[in-house]
Amino acid sequence: MFLGNENLYNLVRPDLENKLNLLKDKPEENIDSTLKALGFAALGLCKSAETAAKLPFPELTEEHKNRLFELLNQRLDSTPLAHITGRQSFMGIEFLCDERALIPRKETEILGYKALGLSQEIAKEKQRANIIDVCCGSGNLGLAIVSHNAQAYVYATDLSAEAVELTQENISFLNLGDRINVRQGDLLSAFETEDYFEKIDLIVCNPPYIPSASLPKMNTEILAHEPVLAFDGGVMGISLIQKLILEAPRFLTKSGALIFEVGVGQGRFASRLCQRSGLYSHIESISDDSGNIRVILARK
Repeated sequence: MFLGNENLYNLVRPDLENKLNLLKDKPEENIDSTLKALGFAALGLCKSAETAAKLPFPELTEEHKNRLFELLNQRLDSTPLAHITGRQSFMGIEFLCDERALIPRKETEILGYKALGLSQEIAKEKQRANIIDVCCGSGNLGLAIVSHNAQAYVYATDLSAEAVELTQENISFLNLGDRINVRQGDLLSAFETEDYFEKIDLIVCNPPYIPSASLPKMNTEILAHEPVLAFDGGVMGISLIQKLILEAPRFLTKSGALIFEVGVGQGRFASRLCQRSGLYSHIESISDDSGNIRVILARK
């Protein structure tokens, strides 16, 4: 499996197996994909775990092997793999990744693919889908949608200036500046003009939804390296979601929709909030493979 460096792999793997803490919310990371991604990083080649897993382990010189051991120590010291490699795969696309924003998770692809499908339906009918990506983080949701749908146009926004900066870098990295624009702002505040009221077909959001009291219990790999702003959802974990449900309709077209991610156990309550608002005609829940509601779709 590992071309030219089988002995190196056999030397390193047992140590990784014994010491590496693999998080459940990053299923693409395992011993094999981690070692391959770090092997490429030792060569100065940036590849996500998901991309590296599909490739043979690279040939390393003695200098590169020394660098590999340095990177391994960083990983075993709880530095996220995506921060070491500078890359994370999301919906089949390689994104720039660092401590300025949340590391895109596989679980968010449930939201991403549903939003993509909706954007394609809208574009088929209107020849263009206007989308706002709220809490855009690294820009992965909006950029994935425009990457897969040539008729989608995205307006991205985040409260964090650093996240906006990273999104802009990803826009340039993927050469998609003609179909996505990013602005700093609290929720939809960056678009509070007549140019956007009732002009948006779809609002997508992966909000912070971890209850504030649960933050100290999170793994060190997450707390020490990813921005708390991207996780802290307030007392019950739904503070931002509550505001978004009320604010989104002003921006949506008559047939527009809001779609957002929720934490495990929050789905039914979030759905009821949409119903009680009286602002939506149809509410749909999308579950993961374990039956947990992870996405709420509310049509105006």
